[in-house]
Formats: sequence, C-alpha cells, structure tokens
Amino acid sequence: MPQISYFYGIYIFMNFYDHNPAHFHAWYGDYKVSIEIANGNILGKMPRRALNLIFEWLDLHKEELLSNWEKAKNGDTLDKIEPLK
Repeated sequence: MPQISYFYGIYIFMNFYDHNPAHFHAWYGDYKVSIEIANGNILGKMPRRALNLIFEWLDLHKEELLSNWEKAKNGDTLDKIEPLK
C-alpha cells in the first residue's frame, strides 16, 4: 500500500486496484481508518483530533486524491500529496 502523504504522525495510504467507493487509508499509532474521498464517511476508529487534521487535509487535496484514485485503479504510480502544515 503506497504512502502518499505524512503529517503530524498520520500516514496516508492508497491501495492499488482497491474497491469502490474512492477512498484512502490513514494510520495514526494503533488507529486505522478508511475515509471516502467524496463524502468523508469513515470506517474504523481514530481520535477526534487526528480526524480533524485528516479532514482539513482532505478538503485541501480532494482533486489530487481523486486523481491518485484513478491512477491506483489502473496500477499507475501514485503522486505524493503535500502534507498538512
């Protein structure tokens, strides 16, 4: 699972050939979630503070995430996405 971003201890990944809907994975310590790009639906558990940072990052990079999703579906190399600063 390629890492596409990292910020404040949060790792962001996206799988190749993954199932719909378009989503990404986030890890923070022992917590792991999957987040839908279009609507922010969450599968898994994560502390609220980390989730808030992830949603802020998602809002800034939604188009890049969707572009990476298309690349991942085709097995193409994914782009790194700027971390939250």
